[in-house]
Amino acid sequence: MSIAASAPVALPEPSLETLPGLWRRSLLAWPDGREDRTSFVNWMQGPGLYLDLRQPDGAPDFSGAASLSDLRQDEIVWLARQEGFSGELVHEDGWFEWRRDIDFQPQAIYSDRGRLWIEGGTMVEEGKDIPYIEHWHREPVAAGPEWAARLEDRETGQKGAIARLGGLFMIARERNCETPAGLTLSECVEGAADISRARDFIDCEISQGAVTSAGWIVQRSSLPFREGKAVMPCLDDGLLETADMDAKGRPFTRRWEITDLRGAPLLDVMENGVTR
Repeated sequence: MSIAASAPVALPEPSLETLPGLWRRSLLAWPDGREDRTSFVNWMQGPGLYLDLRQPDGAPDFSGAASLSDLRQDEIVWLARQEGFSGELVHEDGWFEWRRDIDFQPQAIYSDRGRLWIEGGTMVEEGKDIPYIEHWHREPVAAGPEWAARLEDRETGQKGAIARLGGLFMIARERNCETPAGLTLSECVEGAADISRARDFIDCEISQGAVTSAGWIVQRSSLPFREGKAVMPCLDDGLLETADMDAKGRPFTRRWEITDLRGAPLLDVMENGVTR
């Protein structure tokens, strides 16, 4: 007796209500035939707010970089090829728009708008202002807290964002300097006056991690020296505190004003897949 292959899990039609979750991109295709099937791309959609990290294949060995000040020029050049952003997802007139509060690359001149539809077990995205096709796949996420927030650093005024879905989280922080208008980040780095300025251009964090019994641990980041580190979020007198490090790797506590909260912020750790 033959056994038929199991059918792909049916996905609901895309809407602001059905999209929350973790999405992995498997394909980016352009009209001229170019494709990207190898970059790591994860999009975490929380209630209303989202975070997105995109890293090209072929990362160098960053084991010698324990902080921003340790990054070499060749490592900075590769890091400048990354993409990532956070902000709010809106749906108007049939188009989804990923509005960007934080952008790892200098602000694009085009809005990020696209049409979404389901083909089998794949969600397809077609760009509106820029012609592209992307394929997205929903990743399994343990049931649990679901919330997201916009943040503002109380001391520096830098924008931030955080989202949690069950046992996963993402956190973002904008750089603390302006980038020259009309340039890509790679061009900014290449034209930097010195390596210190090039490091400043790179210093924008978009990280993804897991909520574990050992804490909130970063697993992938636009800043490789953040990987393996604990974020240790804590609510104190209405502020969200997170563990961070300065350019020389010295630890400090960053204090965030919560400027926009969607859902209830639960900061418990996970043990055996269950929130404690």
